[in-house]
Amino acid sequence: MLSRSAQGLYWMGRYLERAAHLCRLMQLQVETLVDRPLREIHFGWNRVYRSMNQAPPAGTLEAFRSDDYTLADSYTLADHLTFEPTNPDSIWNCFVYARENARQVRNYISAEMWLSLNTAYLHLQKLNIQEIWKTTPESFYAGTSVEINTFAGVTDATMYRDEGWHFIQLGRYIERVQLSAAVMLAQIADHGRQDESFDADWANLLHAFHAFDAYVHTYSVVVQPGQVLDLLVTDGLLPASIRRSVDSAAEVLRAIGHGPAPNSSREALGLGDTLCKCVTARRNDVAVWQPVLDRVHADSKKLHHLVIDAYIDYPLEILPAH
Repeated sequence: MLSRSAQGLYWMGRYLERAAHLCRLMQLQVETLVDRPLREIHFGWNRVYRSMNQAPPAGTLEAFRSDDYTLADSYTLADHLTFEPTNPDSIWNCFVYARENARQVRNYISAEMWLSLNTAYLHLQKLNIQEIWKTTPESFYAGTSVEINTFAGVTDATMYRDEGWHFIQLGRYIERVQLSAAVMLAQIADHGRQDESFDADWANLLHAFHAFDAYVHTYSVVVQPGQVLDLLVTDGLLPASIRRSVDSAAEVLRAIGHGPAPNSSREALGLGDTLCKCVTARRNDVAVWQPVLDRVHADSKKLHHLVIDAYIDYPLEILPAH
């Protein structure tokens, strides 16, 4: 496979996973605007921006002063994260970049995949923050998540399982590990600054990972922060857990095998296996989880760079002479 094709498929997977992550967080966040206390709303915005490693438009997120300011500020922040073209990580831009990468690799994806992604992209182009804010903005985020999930299902059902398939999956899993670790670290950071633990914040995090029912089944209806992190990080049966994602990323790397840069390939495979070992043990302690998640977040970024070096942006002199 040409390196530029691998690059396009890899980044298409990453951008769509990023959009899905942000949609889930935004759906939960706008739902809190209806009847939740100001502290919880402010916490939610902080968590979204910290997890995306971004600063809000005003530069800081001051505590909301009243209900009127809360609604106005939330409208501005939602616009920035959803439709702002100058924000490279906005949902709008994620779809633009994903579609452009898909357009460049049309010969590797199925016609059904292109139709699914292009339809979702065109639908998003017709909307703006004023339009979705008129009724229930959470319906927009839920609907966009469904469109991304539909694309993933169409991909599973129609795409040939060659290297192109593997690079899409690799992009999805590496993006998921990075964003999952980041949002958990954001949760821990704000948790540490609070005088008391708020169960609603941690229950909300479970919902972001579609894990609330699994938590109740595994533990109980009493939400304990350490147990929440144990589930979200280490449970191999939970589709969105970090362990499931790193295991899947390592499996994909083994399927792809060594690339044109063998040293980087071996390092990527080794780091993937190291990440798998890092997220298997339950710790049941928020303070103990922080350094582990810091390492997972840093190593997932390093894994991305190794993938780029091994398969996409390798030096030409390592290629065999013809």
